[in-house]
Amino acid sequence: MSFEYDYVVIGGGSGGIASAKRAASHGAKVALVENSRLGGTCVNVGCVPKKVMYCAANIANVLRHDAKHYGLSGDENSFETVDWKKLKSRRDAYVKRLNGIYENGLARSGVEFVSGYASFVDPNTVKVDISGSSLRQSKTFSAKYVLIATGGYPSMPPGEGIEEHCINSNGFFELETLPKSVVVVGAGYVAVELSGVLNSLGAETHLVVRKQCALRSFDPMISEELNNEMMKSGILIHRNTNGVEKIELDNSGKKNVTLNNGDVIYGVDVVLMATGRLPNTQGLNLDRVGVNLNNKSYIQVDKYSNTSVSSILALGDVCGNVELTPMAIAAGRRLADRLFGSNQFHDAKVSYENVPTVVFSHPTIGTIGLTEPEAIAKYGQENVKIYKSKFTNLYYGIFDMEPSDKPKTSMKLVCADAEEKVVGLHIIGMAADEMLQGFGVAIKMGATKADFDSCIAIHPTGAEELVTMGTWGTSPPFSGAKTSPLNGEASSEPGSKM
Repeated sequence: MSFEYDYVVIGGGSGGIASAKRAASHGAKVALVENSRLGGTCVNVGCVPKKVMYCAANIANVLRHDAKHYGLSGDENSFETVDWKKLKSRRDAYVKRLNGIYENGLARSGVEFVSGYASFVDPNTVKVDISGSSLRQSKTFSAKYVLIATGGYPSMPPGEGIEEHCINSNGFFELETLPKSVVVVGAGYVAVELSGVLNSLGAETHLVVRKQCALRSFDPMISEELNNEMMKSGILIHRNTNGVEKIELDNSGKKNVTLNNGDVIYGVDVVLMATGRLPNTQGLNLDRVGVNLNNKSYIQVDKYSNTSVSSILALGDVCGNVELTPMAIAAGRRLADRLFGSNQFHDAKVSYENVPTVVFSHPTIGTIGLTEPEAIAKYGQENVKIYKSKFTNLYYGIFDMEPSDKPKTSMKLVCADAEEKVVGLHIIGMAADEMLQGFGVAIKMGATKADFDSCIAIHPTGAEELVTMGTWGTSPPFSGAKTSPLNGEASSEPGSKM
């Protein structure tokens, strides 16, 4: 059959744009359809503006808590308020510039950009209702292949008054002022990150979790240490609530939040729901063309991004496999290589194993591979060895406070079998986000504990702990205990011989 295009991409987020540009580089005729701003969640209401807010929060923490310990002028009252309007204006301007960069990049790559809402007519034909058309103009596009990369959106839980009186993570970026008090509901990374930002910038911050703590799917060391640091920072954590029952307005217009365990949080300015995300599949007419969804409405795909329809592909958050921007970009490029590249790419596909990820919490978290419980379940307890270290970063060394009160960095290596292959690495503490990438490469290459030990450490840094833990002192083999500090004050925990 003859088609107008080789490739039509529905969705102008990171994955869709990466796939469209890569396909065009192979000579394919490509059109990309997007109904909103280019860049998707990450650029507009996710990673990028979130990191800007995280940086602002870090600066506030330095001004309020750290500067005085280094003899710099000021005291605890030197930072009182943030010029939220100025911060928002600069953040939004940066995002808008990125939108333009994405559009220019598509043009330079030869990808036709179509602004509108797409839906399937048949497996090879897409109808687009053109945005901004007062005449409701529509146009059809036929293509050999159609990619669905429409991402996801924040979900709202059921409950009286929740839809009317709450914002979601998208709404956070629309706030015109810093609320004096806020309730963040959720236990995932979005809830953790936004509660940390709001707390650091001066809002009274409550975090509501359904069970005992946040980030329950992470390694237990991570969730436990994060819990401790959040409490020390002043975040008020409401545990074992089973979520929110209802939200009501009081006489002053403030919100009273009733939890399912009967507790009530009175008189807050903003309630932010961060309880999960859903795939953006509405309006695509997927049932008309026979694309299969799972029981959570995610598009079912195989390891090559194929759906149940041979001409229709899907990737990114709409599929629910490792919902991270770099993952979608990698999947999009591999897919375009396989579909339109030379024969050397006939088996191109992305790997969803050992994907490093970071949480921009306070302090930051970096993790890759298996948690300790996952490793034991996979390899057997007798075949897993754990190395742990807990220490005070040198940054806090001169702080005028008791050593036990200084913020800590905690690290864990999860090793398996006789060769002690590193199958998991978990960090919480200063610069965890920046140090993880290099260790991610090592683990992706199959590094062992001996490989870590053979690397000369960079002193004094936090990262050196990862290549020295368990290598000196008088500890028994595999214990992970350390008796001497490298990077500041040591308070190392003996590891477990599993």
